Formats: sequence, structure tokens, C-alpha cells
Amino acid sequence: MGGSGSGRGAGKSIGIGMARSGSRSVMITGVSKGIGRALAIELANRGHTIIGCSRAQDKLDSLHSQLSLSPSHLFLNVDVRCNKSVEEMARIVMEKKGGPPDVIVNGAGTINKNNKMWEVPEEEFDLVMETNLKGTANVLRHFIPLMINNKKKKNGEEGGIIVNMSSGWGRSGAALVAPYCASKWAIEGLTRSVSKELPEGMAVVALNPGVINTDMLASCFGASASLYQSPESWALKAATMILNLTPADNGASLTV
Repeated sequence: MGGSGSGRGAGKSIGIGMARSGSRSVMITGVSKGIGRALAIELANRGHTIIGCSRAQDKLDSLHSQLSLSPSHLFLNVDVRCNKSVEEMARIVMEKKGGPPDVIVNGAGTINKNNKMWEVPEEEFDLVMETNLKGTANVLRHFIPLMINNKKKKNGEEGGIIVNMSSGWGRSGAALVAPYCASKWAIEGLTRSVSKELPEGMAVVALNPGVINTDMLASCFGASASLYQSPESWALKAATMILNLTPADNGASLTV
């Protein structure tokens, strides 16, 4: 999500400790801007390998250039709304990396323009639901089986961590952004249900990033969005939280 949710919500918040050691591969959807980009840069600076996807090739190229000191990163032009596109991404990741990511962050998201529900155009409603919900489901569909198989090959070791970006508005409601709220409530329910389907040693969590100064927040809050934390300062905390997640967190609703 882009940080356009309210910081309020019933989600559990976990503290910031020392992240587990060792380089890991982290796949981030919606990596080209906002919190996705900031998280990718922060994790790369900590020595982790980034697998990123976005629909914006120019922004992918820019990010790749910024992280060019490490040739191990992989950036792909992918539309997560399209099942075939995500299926092809999974194939390429397995081919190029020899295995699935250690961590997946489903960060691709969008929000409707401020409007009463009955005044939101059908196309705009569909775009929000297809990006935020269907996009996440497409990633789960194609990457969870790869993670499960990889876990089996590793004789029962941890099999992967999945972070589905939620929002405070996925745990409450707000006027003028009903489609967005609905999509994030759906992410909470999807995450809770999928957590009951995963084998031991894996985890999927819903993560409310809090309120961050992004383009998405500006679309809701206008100029007052600048009063909130930057994606870069957020990423310092979020990266540590995500790297510290373990199978014990499976099914949790967390907050940065």
C-alpha cells in the first residue's frame, strides 16, 4: 500500500530488534515507487538480494541503476493484476535464481480518488480491487507452491515468509475511500485464511505500514501528507521488522 491508511487499528505491533543474520532474497511487488522502492533500497543496503516488479519500466531501470553495485538483483516488468504475467515472473525467478524468494512483500497497490462509494466509477473500483486483492492472490497462487517445494528440499527448514501489505483502513473504515478499505479488509481476511493452509515452518502476515508521505497519501490528504514520515525513514523500521518475522508470526496482523 502507499501508506494511505490510518495508523489506528487492532493490529498487533512488534518491536524493532536485531534482524537475523545472513543474506536473503526478498521479492517486492510495486517496487518502483513509494514504500516499495524505499524498502528495496534499505534491504539492498543491508546486503540482501532484491527481486522487484512493477509496471513502470523507466522506474525499474532507475532503481536498478541505483543498486547496480550488486548484479544479483532482478527487476521485472510485471502487472500483478494479470495471472499469466505473475506466472511468467515465477518461471523467470526460478530460472534466474534457482529457487523462490526467502521473503515476499506484496506491496503493489493503488487507491481510488476521494469519492463517495456510489460516485466511484466502475473502472476505478475494479482497478483498486484487481491491484490490491487479485494482484496479491496471483502472487500467492504461483509462489506458495514453490516455497513449499523448496521447504521440502531443505528437509523441513523454514520455508518462506510472506508479507501482505494491509492498512489501518483494512481494520477500520473511512469516508471517500470505501473501495480501498474494502480491498484491505479483504487482504486481512485472505491472510488469516491462507495462514491456516500453510505447512509448519512458513508464515504469512498482514502488515499495516502506518501513515507515510507517499503519492497515495497525498491523493487522500492533500498537502497535509507532508506532515507524515518519509518512505525512507519508514523503511528503516520496516526492513528490520520484516527480516525478524518467523513462522511463529503466521496469521498475525502486524503494524510498523
